[in-house]
Amino acid sequence: MSFTAQVKDELSRVEGSCSECALAQLSAIVRVCGTLSFRGPGRYSIRVSTETGAVARTMIKLTHELFDLETRLTVRHSNLHKTRNYLIEIPEQDELEEDLMRLGILVPGRGLSTGAPVRLLQRRCCRSSFLRGAFMAGGFVADPRGDFHLEIAVTGEQFAHDIIELIGELGIGARLNRRRGAYAIYLKSFDDVVTLLRSIGAVRSARAVSNVRQVKSLKNDVNRRVNAEMANQSRSTNAAGNQIELIAEAERTIGLRALPPAVREFCELRRSYPELSLADLGALASPPTKKSGMYHRLLRLRALVQEAGEGANGAVGTGAVDSRELPTTD
Repeated sequence: MSFTAQVKDELSRVEGSCSECALAQLSAIVRVCGTLSFRGPGRYSIRVSTETGAVARTMIKLTHELFDLETRLTVRHSNLHKTRNYLIEIPEQDELEEDLMRLGILVPGRGLSTGAPVRLLQRRCCRSSFLRGAFMAGGFVADPRGDFHLEIAVTGEQFAHDIIELIGELGIGARLNRRRGAYAIYLKSFDDVVTLLRSIGAVRSARAVSNVRQVKSLKNDVNRRVNAEMANQSRSTNAAGNQIELIAEAERTIGLRALPPAVREFCELRRSYPELSLADLGALASPPTKKSGMYHRLLRLRALVQEAGEGANGAVGTGAVDSRELPTTD
C-alpha cells in the first residue's frame, strides 16, 4: 500500500465533530472527483470514479447517512495496471437536486457553484472536514523517505483558490500550479505537510512523517560531521606533509642537532607520528605542550630554515651554515 493510500485509509475512519462536518466532507469529495450530469430542470445524476477503496467507502457511507438516495457501486479491474477502479453512480432522483443544494454544489437560481460552499464552512471542524474530503478525493502525498511533497488536484480556478485560502488559515502557504486544464495545490515543506495532515485528522500519518524527518535529520547531521572530520583530516595530512618537507630541508641546510632542543623535539615527533595533529603531538612532548606551543616551534623552525637559506645565498665559497650563529633557545 502506498503512503497516500495509508493516509486516505486513516482519514476514512475519522468522524466529524458536528452534524455539518459530514456534509462538508461529502461536498468536497463530489466536487473534486465527481461528474455532475444535467438532463433538464431538476434532472441531475452524479458519477464518482476513484482508485482508492477508502474514498469509495466514505462516499457511500456519507451518502447513505445523509440522504435517502439510490446509489450504485461498480468495481472494475485493470489487467494492464493491476488496479481496481470504483465507480459510484447516483442516478436521477427527485430528491437529488435538493441534496445537491444542501451540499453547496448547486446554488438556487444560479446553477453550479464555482467556489467552496461558504455556508457549510462556518465552523473550524467543518473546514477541516472539507479539506479532508478534498484530499481524499484528489490528494497525493509522497513517501516521506523520498522527495517529499503533498498536492491536491482540483478543477476550477475559484475552487482551487478557495481551498488555498482554507489551508492558509492553518498558517500554511500553499502554491497553485496549472496542469492540463486542472489545478494542483502544492505543499513541499515538511512542517506544512505535517500541519495539514494533523488538521484533517491523519494524526498517525503525521507522526510517521515527523519520525522519518527526525531520522533524515540525524543522518544528515552524521554525514555533515563525517564530511567535516574527513576535511579536517585531509587538511591535517597535507599540513603534516608540508612540515615533514620543512624538516627535511632543515636537516639539509642546518642539521637537526644544531636546532634548539624544543624545535628538534618537534621535528622528531613529527617524523615519528606524521598522522597526528599538533595538539596530539604536544601531548607526546616532554613536558606536554599545548597546540599553540607546538605551532610556535613550527614557526621557529620555518624562520630558521629561511635564515639558513638566505645565509647560504649570501655566502661566498661555502654553502654551510655556522650553527653557532643560530639561536639556541625555544
